[in-house]
Amino acid sequence: MRKYFLYTMVSIITLITSVSASAQAKPQWPNFHGADRTNRSAETGLLQSWPAEGPKLLLTISGLGEGFSSVSIADGLLFTAGLVDDQPYIFAFDLSGKAVWKKPAGKKWTTTASWAASYIGPRSTPTYDKGVIYFLGELGLLMAFDARTGRELWQVDLPSVYDAPETDYGYAESVLVDGNRLYVRPAGKKGHQVCLDKNTGKLVWANTQIAGAEGYTSPMIAEIGGIRQVLGASSTSYYGADAETGKLLWKVEVVNQQSLNINNMIVRDNHIFISTGYGLGCMLYRLNQKGGEFVPEKIWSNQAMDNNHGGVVYHNGYVYGSGSRQRGWFCIDFMTGEQKWRSATPDEGSITFADGMLYALDQRGTLKLVRAVPDKYEVKGEFKLPSGGTGNYWAHPVVCDRKLYVRHADKIFVYDIGR
Repeated sequence: MRKYFLYTMVSIITLITSVSASAQAKPQWPNFHGADRTNRSAETGLLQSWPAEGPKLLLTISGLGEGFSSVSIADGLLFTAGLVDDQPYIFAFDLSGKAVWKKPAGKKWTTTASWAASYIGPRSTPTYDKGVIYFLGELGLLMAFDARTGRELWQVDLPSVYDAPETDYGYAESVLVDGNRLYVRPAGKKGHQVCLDKNTGKLVWANTQIAGAEGYTSPMIAEIGGIRQVLGASSTSYYGADAETGKLLWKVEVVNQQSLNINNMIVRDNHIFISTGYGLGCMLYRLNQKGGEFVPEKIWSNQAMDNNHGGVVYHNGYVYGSGSRQRGWFCIDFMTGEQKWRSATPDEGSITFADGMLYALDQRGTLKLVRAVPDKYEVKGEFKLPSGGTGNYWAHPVVCDRKLYVRHADKIFVYDIGR
């Protein structure tokens, strides 16, 4: 009887462990551009070409209102944000598309400029970490919610606390959580880049050395030269700060015609690749260490792939993305800057990577499947997405659990891309 009891208990524990491991192994995309912010999905077994009509549409999620927030996926839930009846909300859905909760997310950003009237709605993507959702509202209200229930845990008004001026386009940053720390950029006099306790929102450190207005990138963490760094951009520079102390370690001046640096860097060893729009282009720096200091050295720069805000991705020594004034999809050698190919069509848009393929979404709503190889620009399928409302298709696409998620205005379209 005792042996039977012990055998049964071992079997139960094994089953629980197995289920737990299976749950942990479930594919996730917990924040903007994925867990490591490289904009690369680990998915395999995906379609390498599409039929003429595109992959199968599995699901359409509606009711998001206006906005350009992408999606984060974790713990069996999908999170995004939108503007409904002049109120920004953060939304949670289950993976069948059923609404789980929605909560007000601060006040909306407004502008009197006619050219910016179509930019309304949240741009930040919710960040998931260990059962909590973190979200930065358009006017700088940083909030934490219980991911399952939507119960608010804490909030901090960044402009008030860190003496930050009004931003030109509202806050668009997707915050980063690393361990017990949360990194966000108020771009204020009392803290341009700050580190907070993720459990309370209380200050750990604040850096006031970084000049310039809000830059609109989202923070990244990388180890460079043996030092763990938080990476970001202001309106006039890209920089790295010590993730532990906040000390500014290096910066490079990057000033385009609109003073807007929106794309995240690509980091490989001690090299950083930057792509920025409005006539400037892309560039590579090597971060040399001399006398205990980082000394940036420009390796090359050119005007190709002057990407505004669609993101760029690295794969096997090459960088892929679109241009703005130099329109088209590009492949560029990371180390030399040599252009390997450029699409004939004058596309501009956002991009993500999975299973050797690029998912290239132009801002008018055409999605292309492109091989991520330097030999030639080879499209293996394309289709026109349905409309979710007005405005451009600016939300970045996401690949998770063999599905493709694309948001346009009021709707999220979910496609089956598994083989």
